[in-house]
Amino acid sequence: MIDIQELFFHYGNGVDLFRNFSLQVNRGEAWTMIGPSGCGKSTLLLIIAGLKRPTAGKVSVGGQHITRARPSTGLVLQDHGLLPWATIEKNSRLGLEVRKFYGPDGKHSPADLKFDKDDDDQRVNYWLNWLGIDNLKTMYPSQLSRGQRQRAAIARTLVLQPDLLLMDEPFSALDAPIREELQKVMNNFHLESGLTSLTVTHDIEEAVVLGEKILILNDRCNSKPMILENHFFGKSEKRNSSEFNDRCRALKSILMNGRSGPE
Repeated sequence: MIDIQELFFHYGNGVDLFRNFSLQVNRGEAWTMIGPSGCGKSTLLLIIAGLKRPTAGKVSVGGQHITRARPSTGLVLQDHGLLPWATIEKNSRLGLEVRKFYGPDGKHSPADLKFDKDDDDQRVNYWLNWLGIDNLKTMYPSQLSRGQRQRAAIARTLVLQPDLLLMDEPFSALDAPIREELQKVMNNFHLESGLTSLTVTHDIEEAVVLGEKILILNDRCNSKPMILENHFFGKSEKRNSSEFNDRCRALKSILMNGRSGPE
């Protein structure tokens, strides 16, 4: 699904964040990405999304060479990005309206896009209901809690039926109970849909709960991907178990020491 070949990236200071970095993510896998601040987590996510250009190398998604934003990739950001003057229902329809404006041009919308108002209405209602905010659809973002606004941002993305979901620290600003609730929501969604996903996080427990595989970046130049296989994906009920805590400690040790850990 995601194929990164010999990626190089640096900012204006000339210091490489990535040098000859290659990575493959298979269709249907749920990955998390973790590492210290400034290591390139968000940068890599935005390169995959087509919103940043690599210095060198090639990134492909679904066999398509990425040179710009891809219509079938969904992106959820930390700051929600909701329009303050639009209701939650209208915010959820925003991507549909953008697609309708451009038509099936293959750039802003999928080339095989077909317009069906009834189907669009059904999808909007389905995701608002599935995410537990259908009773809030006539309200405005300022009237909602942070957790409810983040649910609306997720709904807006899922309404577009992406085949790849990229999330950049989507729950970091939320209180622990709300964050854990939304983690369960996304676990259930992945188990039901099998959607390929990559989530950036700075939270060790979140990385373990949301990722079948955990990509670990370091604050030096990233050349060889460090990947931790994780069998605690989706097992949030074991969050207080000794085995779960052992996995979190192992991940913390890897982050601190920059070495590979247990499988």
